[in-house]
This record gives sequence, C-alpha cells and structure tokens, in this order.
Amino acid sequence: MGPAVLFFLVLAAAAPLHLAAQTLNYSMAKPSTVWINNEFQRHGFSSRLRTIVTRSLGPETQARPDSELDVAAGFTCASRQSACNDFLFAVFIYMNVGFNLNNATTPQPQVIWSANQARPVTENATLEFTSDGNLVLCDDDGSHVWSTSSSGRSVAGMLITDIGNLVLFDQRNATVWQSFDHPTDTLVPGQSLVEGTRLTASTSAINMMNPNQFYITVLPDGLHAYAESTPPQLYYRLPWASIDKKGNDPITVTFMNESLTVSVRSDIYHQFSLPPAKSTRFMRLDSDGHLRVYEQSGISWPVEYDVMQIDYCAYPTVCGRYGICMGVQCTYPLENNSNSRHFKPVEERKPNLGSTPITPISCQEIQHHQLFTLTNISYFVKKPTVVNATSIDDCKQACLKNCSCKAVIFRHRNNSLGKCDWLTEVFSLQSIQPEAFGYSSSAYLKVQLSPTISASTSNKKRVLLVATFVAIATLVLFIIAVTLYRQRRRKYEDKNEEFYFDQFPGMPTRFSLEKLTECTRGFDKKLGEGGFGSVFEGKLGEERIAVKRLEGARQGKKEFLAEVETIGSIEHINLVSLIGFCAQKSERLLVYEYMSRGSLDRWIYYHHNNNPLDWCTRCRIILDIAKGLCYLHEECRRKIVHLDIKPQNILLDDNFNAKVADFGLCKLINRDQSKVVTVMRGTPGYLAPEWLTSRITEKVDVYSFGVVVMEIVSGRKNIDNSHAEEEVQLINLLREKEQNNQLIDLIDKHSNDMLSRQEEVIQMMKLAVWCLQNESTRRPSMSTVIKVLEGGMSVETFDVNSIMPVQDNLSTYLVPAQASILSGPR
Repeated sequence: MGPAVLFFLVLAAAAPLHLAAQTLNYSMAKPSTVWINNEFQRHGFSSRLRTIVTRSLGPETQARPDSELDVAAGFTCASRQSACNDFLFAVFIYMNVGFNLNNATTPQPQVIWSANQARPVTENATLEFTSDGNLVLCDDDGSHVWSTSSSGRSVAGMLITDIGNLVLFDQRNATVWQSFDHPTDTLVPGQSLVEGTRLTASTSAINMMNPNQFYITVLPDGLHAYAESTPPQLYYRLPWASIDKKGNDPITVTFMNESLTVSVRSDIYHQFSLPPAKSTRFMRLDSDGHLRVYEQSGISWPVEYDVMQIDYCAYPTVCGRYGICMGVQCTYPLENNSNSRHFKPVEERKPNLGSTPITPISCQEIQHHQLFTLTNISYFVKKPTVVNATSIDDCKQACLKNCSCKAVIFRHRNNSLGKCDWLTEVFSLQSIQPEAFGYSSSAYLKVQLSPTISASTSNKKRVLLVATFVAIATLVLFIIAVTLYRQRRRKYEDKNEEFYFDQFPGMPTRFSLEKLTECTRGFDKKLGEGGFGSVFEGKLGEERIAVKRLEGARQGKKEFLAEVETIGSIEHINLVSLIGFCAQKSERLLVYEYMSRGSLDRWIYYHHNNNPLDWCTRCRIILDIAKGLCYLHEECRRKIVHLDIKPQNILLDDNFNAKVADFGLCKLINRDQSKVVTVMRGTPGYLAPEWLTSRITEKVDVYSFGVVVMEIVSGRKNIDNSHAEEEVQLINLLREKEQNNQLIDLIDKHSNDMLSRQEEVIQMMKLAVWCLQNESTRRPSMSTVIKVLEGGMSVETFDVNSIMPVQDNLSTYLVPAQASILSGPR
C-alpha cells in the first residue's frame, strides 16, 4: 500500500463526510475534518513542510507575476536545525517547484504567522476543523494546544487568501475568524497592524518556538517598539501628528509594498515611504529588535531595508544584558579606577552575548547592595521612568532603597541639575562622548556584595571616618586660632585706619553700611554681577544710584581709600562719576551715578532682543568714548591709562550718551614718562601687542578702542566661537576683508540704516585699522581720533598687514594678572 493511499484512509476514518477537504493543494477546507502531522502529509520531498490549504500568491503580495511562490497553512518545523522534532501550525510562503527542501541550498519556507509559537507540537499532532466551526490543535498525547474559539458561530469553511490570510467564514462568506487579527512577528503587503495588537519577535532567526522580549504596537501618537520589562522600555518610535478619531475606530498601520500607511477606517492620515519593491516581500520584527523588509531574490530572501534606521548601539540587546556598546564593539562593565570585578561575560569569545552579575542580586540582603559606577555611559530608552531626584546622590539613594531598581542613569548638562532614569531591567548600555552628545551621563549598576566583602568595606569606612574626624577637628582648631589672631590684628589696624580717613581732602562722600542698605532696600534689586561683586539699584533722595558691593575684597582700608581718591578726583561728562563709598569693617562698597541703559554690550550683541542702533547713535557713542579717553590721557594732571576698555565698561544713559566706567585696573603715568612697566592686566581680545613686553603707554587704550569700534560697527563680539572657525577672530577677519576689498561684508546686517551708508561705515573701519597698528607709535592719539570723528582731518591710510594677526598676539589667550578689586562691571 502506497503512502498516498494510507493517508487517504486516515482522513477517511477521521472525516467520512468531507472527503474533498482531504485533498492537498486546495485553498479551502470544510468543517468535520482532521489533519494529522506525519510523514504522509509532507509536501513534495520535504519532511519539514506539510501543507493543508494552499494557493498562489496574489498580485498585491507579488511584485512579479512570474514568481513561483505559493502561500499555505499547515505544519512546518519550528527550528531550522537538521533534526525536526518540533512543529508549528503556521501560514508560510514557499516555492512551488519540486526542490528538495531538506537540502541546505533550497530556500526554507518563510513563516508569516503561527498559532503555537510558544508551544510547538510533535509528530502525529492533530489539527481538527470541528463540526461546530472551531479549529483545534492538539499534541500527539491529546493535550490541547490552541484553538480559534470560534465554535457556535456557523462556520462554513476555512480558506487561505492570496495574500496569506487564514480565514474561517460563515454561510454568507462573512469572516468569523482570521489570522490577520492575531499577528505574530510578520506583516505581508496588504496586512495591517491594528491599535491594541502587537508584532512580537521570535527568540532567534533559526528558532521560532518562543516569543522574544521585543514587540511593536500602534499607539495614538505613533508606532512604538519596546523591549519587554516592567515597565516596558521604549527604544524606537515612528511618530505622527495627532489623529482626531471619531468613535472607537482603531488606528491601523498597513504594510504596502512601498509604504506604511496610517489610517482610521478608509481615511488615510499619514504615509511613510519604503524603497520600491522588485519582487515578493514581507516585513518582520527580528530577534535582534530590527524591523526589516525582506525581498525574494532567486532562492533567497535577503534584507532589503531596515525600517527603524537608528544607531547600531541604540538596539536594546546589541551587546546583550549589561553589555557596553562602543562603536561596533561590545565589552563588559569594569568600574572606573577599580580592579574589582562584579560582572563576567556570558561567553568569553562572544562579547555580544552580554554579561551577568557574578553574585546574583538578593532582596533578602538589601543591606549588601552597592552601586557600580560607569562614567560616559548612556542608555537607549526614549521615554525613561524618571525618578524625582535631581542630584547624583539622591538618584543613587533612591535606587538603593528599592530592590526592584537594577540601575539608574543620571544625565545632566554643564554640571547643572540632572535627570535620574530608573531601570528595573538592564539591557545594552552605550558608551558616549559628552561633547558629541551635548550632555554628560553616568550609569550606576546595582551589584550584590558578599557579607565578607561588606564587613571589610565597613571596617575600612570606619577607619576612614575616624581619620577624617581627627583631620577635621585639627583643621577647625587651626581655623579658630587664625581667626582669633586676625580679629586682634584687625582691631589694631582699624584704629590706625580710622585716623587715616581724615588725611584725604576732597574725598567722595563716605556712607555708612546702614545708609546704603536703606538706599537699596536691603540690596534687593540686582542690576548685574561680575567676578568682583554685584551691582544694585538704589535711591539717594530723588537721585537714582548704582551701588557696587565688592565681594572677596582682599585690600585693607588704606589701599582701598587710595584708589577711591584717584577715581573720585576724575570728573568729565564722558566718565561715570563716583558719588561716594563705604569702607566699614570688611565691607567695601562704591556708589556711582545711575546709567539707565546699562552697558554697551547689551545693545550691540543683541542679547536682549533690542532694536539695532542707528548709524548716528553709534557714531555719537564712538565719539563719547574717544572724548572720555582723551580726557584721561591728555587733560589730567597725570596720565591715566584705563587698561580695560571694552563694551561691558561703556555705560549709556537715557539718551544713549556714552560714559567710560570701571577704573579698577587704571595706571597713573607721570607726564615726563614715555612708558611704564607693569604686569599684564585687562581682558583677552582687547590687549595690545606691547603687553608681551610689559612696557606700555596710553596707546594700549587706543588699541582697545579700535577693537570696540569694530564691534560697534559689525554688531558682534571680537572673539565669538559661535561662528565658523575662520571667522571666530574679528580682527583676523578685518585683515582678510581689507586685503580683498570686502569691508562691506563686516557691516552689521541687523541695521538697514548702516547698509545704506556704507561709505561712512567703511571710513569708520579704516579709523579702527589705524588704531589697531602693531607698532604703538603709529597709532593716533585720542585727540587725533576726535578730530577725525568731527571731520577736522582725514584717516591716515595703512597697510592692513601692519595689524598683528590675533593668533600671533599672545595677549589674546594669556591669562591676565589678578585684577584690582575695583574692576568688573559697574
């Protein structure tokens, strides 16, 4: 008796009323039929493929009409191993030519749906299409494995559609149950993933028996991919705009040959394009978390497209659990600056399989938990569980107090408050470069210490604590002794210095600390602050004042009052007036006239969204600065060199009249001196080349003035790292534009007024070039500058190459000497 006859008798005994359904290679079957998974039902020469219902793929699924592919429902091997002991009841695509499917070169059937992925069956398992319309799968021992739960619903038959949908239908050909409503890991063209359903990856590419930890689902705001944990960890999201649904109709994402289409009922809201199809294709969520489109090429199914298109290290298991992804390599965790090991590779020669804790974490020994620190490590989760902890210590403590926490990731920018991400399961970690990512991130992995190690650690901590206490006590006693000594010395000095107050005739008004506290209402309205103190608004009678409260002052009263005398003796309409001062105990305060418009930098750098200054206002400001410097250089009894001319030290009143401020770094020069030797002081970017020799004249202010003129004209900072590398240094850019006769490019683009008066603006730039000469003797005096600005003489023409390139001028990046305590923004 041949195999075909024997198979016929088995089916006849099981279902004598529906013999037509016993014949293979038909697309439809009737109820009251039983199929037995055995050798007699195999397809062709293959013992691994046993079809029940089958038909040719339709045009929606096949890109080529001449393809030799069929789609079928039946039994197939759950594994691609050589021996086949486990079977799935599945829908699969296979080649309908007579190849030997046991041969390794023959394409394996591509499973697109399976009923019993989590529980495969063996030889002689049965699939029964019951008389009441239920499809029931039982194993060889008779145990129930799976069913459609469709009994009692007037099922008339079962068929496989030409796009791979297994359907149970009633007498009116209406669908009672279909496999498309229960997707596994694959979508075929024309199949939809409905809101509330999932694609769940198989354990591996060669083993389809157990679900993986990856799944994809449709949510109202996008297609989300998760790694299964508690809670699930999101690693990919395909977002779309909000969809205004009517009623309870779900959102569906339909896989078409060349797109993913988002719709509700028949209304299409979004389409995401895929590469054009060349042949039959399907889309599968693979065991590594990738969502890939496969396409037939001959007898193989190569990957055509990776839908997610995210970084290699952004997949949860790219390096296994606790593995660290570095570029395209995997490693296991080693604590910073420590030789101790808390993790070991799952397999030494396969680092991509990840790591495992050497000592498993036990909630019964929570007192022995410790956090293992890894710096410059981030994590893939796109919507983490954020703990209410903004400091690293709070973040770590929150994890140590909860046994379900396996690790925390702390992210922050510029050492500010950060975010604490809580992990109940740890998948692959990612090594990062903070400067490339724009933030810093550290991982703290929970490890279990053995009691012996914990006791040893406790003893070390106890010894360290005692040593620390002794050191602190000694330090406190030393500080007390020094403080008592200084207090006694200060009392002695205060007596002498109180007498010294009376030695300065014509001093500015001296105020008490109580008076200035009252004038400023307890220093409550801060105008600004700098490295040496803060400036507060106050009111003295009806006059508004600015009170600078110096912080960290290290001068004695005698030196402080000597500088106050020098500044107080200066009086000019273009210099900020010092009204008074306070020197009471350790307090040092200066009282200035109030300048309502603040400093020049806020008006030319556009930090405060101010309207651009017109050309006439800019010219007047430049002239005011020149007049103030001319007075200091040429009209005082002794030359006063300011040494810190920059926009922050130019203040403006209501009418944009400019006044030079901040004389804390100034240097006095006798009229019979041509130069004076002093240590470098000032602000990088505004320092003249002769500072390298420490022999300076008032011409260093002229150089700084030239830099400020260029900033006013161009509306940008002298050194601005937000520009391209070749445009960071304004003075270098000036040399280049002058050489190429392109000075017009430097005009402030915010001001249409300036763009319409280009010739005047370019003449102002040429005045700046004159002031920026490398040799100080070739720079004009400030009185000459005033004549040029007032039209009394023309600008001398110089070769722009006589300006020293900024990178050759060491003053631009040498750190200046400690400035006087009077310096900083007024």
